[in-house]
Amino acid sequence: MARIARYISYMLPGLGAGALAYLLLLRPRRRRLDARGLSSGTIREGAMALFWAYCGGMAVLTLVPQPGYVTAALMGHTAPYFDVSGLSRRVSLIPFSQLDSLFNILGNIVMFLPFGFFAALLWRGFGWRRAVLLSFAVTAFIECWQLFVGRCFDVDDMIFNALGVFGGFLLGAAIRLLLPRFSQQFPVHPFDPSQTR
Repeated sequence: MARIARYISYMLPGLGAGALAYLLLLRPRRRRLDARGLSSGTIREGAMALFWAYCGGMAVLTLVPQPGYVTAALMGHTAPYFDVSGLSRRVSLIPFSQLDSLFNILGNIVMFLPFGFFAALLWRGFGWRRAVLLSFAVTAFIECWQLFVGRCFDVDDMIFNALGVFGGFLLGAAIRLLLPRFSQQFPVHPFDPSQTR
């Protein structure tokens, strides 16, 4: 439990940055929706805010040299970091050759569930093909980027992360199927003049 709390604490700067980005882009996004005759309800906007915050948190957890790097940088304890030395030692391309602890395997899956889950609920037409594409695009980008900040490319991480994204999509799809009235609150809808924001 302490390990999970530590990872959440590492994500905090990114969670805040993601929430701030959501707030800064809210008005332009609303104007774009209005121009298209669409509206976004309170529940959808709450889910969008959570998704933006989550993306920010995941960015500081996965795209920096080490999980606590951003927190340390904010406190002035680190220097800018960009490292491409020793690439051959930091690449694992053979699946399941370096399986880590069960905690890390499950963590890699669970940590990426929200990518697929929010996408399945928030965007119409987000089917399984797009979920597969998203799962591999997001995880491949993260793993490749990590090579430039002194971390490792591990095909196992890519597989488990992609499973997490796709699992999140399946969970969101199940909610759409089993709770259709509830799930209808997440996509945008044509604007109804009788409703006020």
